[in-house]
Amino acid sequence: MSKTALITGASQGLGAAMARRLAKDGYNIAINCYSPAEQENGGNAVAEDCRNMGVEAECFIADVSDFSACEEMVKAVKGRFGSIDVLVNNAGITKDGLIARMTEQQFDAVTNVNYKGVFNMIRHVSPVMIRQRSGRIVNVSSVAGVYGNAGQLNYSASKAGVVGMTLTAAKELGSRGITVNAIAPGFIKTPMTDVLDEKYKESILGNIALRRFGEPEEVASVVSFLASDDAAYVTGQVIVIDGGLSM
Repeated sequence: MSKTALITGASQGLGAAMARRLAKDGYNIAINCYSPAEQENGGNAVAEDCRNMGVEAECFIADVSDFSACEEMVKAVKGRFGSIDVLVNNAGITKDGLIARMTEQQFDAVTNVNYKGVFNMIRHVSPVMIRQRSGRIVNVSSVAGVYGNAGQLNYSASKAGVVGMTLTAAKELGSRGITVNAIAPGFIKTPMTDVLDEKYKESILGNIALRRFGEPEEVASVVSFLASDDAAYVTGQVIVIDGGLSM
């Protein structure tokens, strides 16, 4: 039976690149979209790209911050494909602001998706993997969650929390044949970074050893490795993918 990968937030950016790479690797792909509009404006095209690589692919709509919606989505993916072998927790949002001006709504919105959403998905997918006695979970953190970033208290806190969940889940699930790792991308060319001020981008580039932003495909290649048999003895790790920004 073919293996299946479920990627949250996979209608564009990093998630779309991960979906395409894992499809190239031979996985059937379950693409999570936040809404029907997101499915129409990106998810369906990503699914078609995956199917063109000879695998099955389908979009599943769910707000990852909603515990019950995640439960229903996991049931639907399992019913459609028969297994969930790889979970990539990629869905994430930003609502930046300095501490003195950050609102409760900004803080809650970001942590509900980026942090609680990861818990929701691990909570519902892990029983499936436990019954299979195998699985790969890859959580998308950020260099902001490892080193902090001014103006992103909510985002940095949520991504730091993802690191903590990764380490704990790795310890709890390892005996069941399940690996749990995190990646911490730096500045990658995505819709999230496209909106940044040009002067700010230039200032960041000066601190990156490779003097360029990363490509989504470069992040997807690390996810591909962590999902593969080659990474069977790798768990509880946080892999920074930032071109040398954090050195």
